[in-house]
Amino acid sequence: MSWSLPKVYPITDTQLSGLSHAEQVRLLISGGATVIQIRDKRASPRELYQQAAAALQVARAHDAKLIINDRVDIALAVKADGVHLGQTDIPVAAARQLLGQAAIIGFSTHNLVQARLAMTLPIDYLAFGPIFETATKQNPDPIAGLDALRDVRASIGSLPMVAIGGITLENGAAVLMAGADALATISELVADPARIAENMRQMLALTSSST
Repeated sequence: MSWSLPKVYPITDTQLSGLSHAEQVRLLISGGATVIQIRDKRASPRELYQQAAAALQVARAHDAKLIINDRVDIALAVKADGVHLGQTDIPVAAARQLLGQAAIIGFSTHNLVQARLAMTLPIDYLAFGPIFETATKQNPDPIAGLDALRDVRASIGSLPMVAIGGITLENGAAVLMAGADALATISELVADPARIAENMRQMLALTSSST
């Protein structure tokens, strides 16, 4: 699969935005997004399948990639581009076996030990955080901070790294300077549904000026 990790990696949230995943995907793409993650901890499997299928249709029409958070079964069923897995989700090796070599698989890590272990897994990118305080996750892991991000960057070589957790227009440049390849954001992009496309454009502009 030909793809590259974008500088801004948006994640959808129906509770925050009040919009369907498909509508958020449409607005994010109009703001310049090329890879988007669908994240939904509340929807039933049937509802998530239907929403993911609708969102994928929008993504396909605009040549964007769609990643499903946690749910390998949903990613497989709708033929999404990949899946993002956490520490307690289905093992990465099993997901790779199910989804195939072409699928994009990302993996969340929260400390240096987890990041180093992730180096042995068949993943395409590693996510690290929360870098700052975040309100979009129940029972979040301890704040990692920029120093830990630098340590992880130094330990994982060239493996693409996405920073996540409380990232905003104000602190995004510092996160990139600390070694992140991409900024994953939820609240900063989708909390105000009227500004999703504009927020995406502004975040992309920030990353362009920081490189």
